[in-house]
Amino acid sequence: MAILKTKELRKYYGSGDTCVKALDGVDLAVEEGEFVAIVGTSGSGKSTLLHMIGGLDRPTKGTVTVAGKDIFSLKDDALTVFRRRKIGFVFQNYNLVPVLTVYENIVLPIELDGGKVDKRHIDRIIKTLGLTEKVDSLPNQLSGGQQQRVAIARALASKPAIILADEPTGNLDSKTSADVLGLLKVTSEKFRQTMVMITHNEEIAQLADRIIRIEDGKIAGGRHVQGE
Repeated sequence: MAILKTKELRKYYGSGDTCVKALDGVDLAVEEGEFVAIVGTSGSGKSTLLHMIGGLDRPTKGTVTVAGKDIFSLKDDALTVFRRRKIGFVFQNYNLVPVLTVYENIVLPIELDGGKVDKRHIDRIIKTLGLTEKVDSLPNQLSGGQQQRVAIARALASKPAIILADEPTGNLDSKTSADVLGLLKVTSEKFRQTMVMITHNEEIAQLADRIIRIEDGKIAGGRHVQGE
């Protein structure tokens, strides 16, 4: 079943001769439990696409359906709530709250939503991501790789319909990048978590189940990655 669908998705900036077509009619479907990498050069439209899928920006035209809901049919407040419950984000710069411990950062979205923390689920995530010894640490006491693990744990915590990862290894060295990407793949498989990652790095994209290429705001091709 497709957990994510976009139809005729367009995002234009300006008009007339100065019109920039950041997205120009994107049709995309992602199946439940699938790990998809969207690749493209800088300015290709991949970040704009991620922002649309995540409900962070509204399109000029077209629809985005997440878990059966047309997200842009929602008013801003309702969209914020839907996003918090159904979409997890992993950003390049971690976006952790500096005054909160690792554990507090992980459960923050659930508590903001007034939800009940599933401690067993959280403990499983913490163990999977190798953060057991760090739960009481503050973000500034962690390495970049550890901070990104916390960001992944936070995204997984609320059992979202989909996780969106925006250049998740952009600030990490190559070894740490490989570790973090391995963990993204492991968590995707272990928790049957649907994941969409954007990257400009072809090597990183090979870890996904499927690679979709975007150029000039359009999908320029896609392929399944063969397992070993």
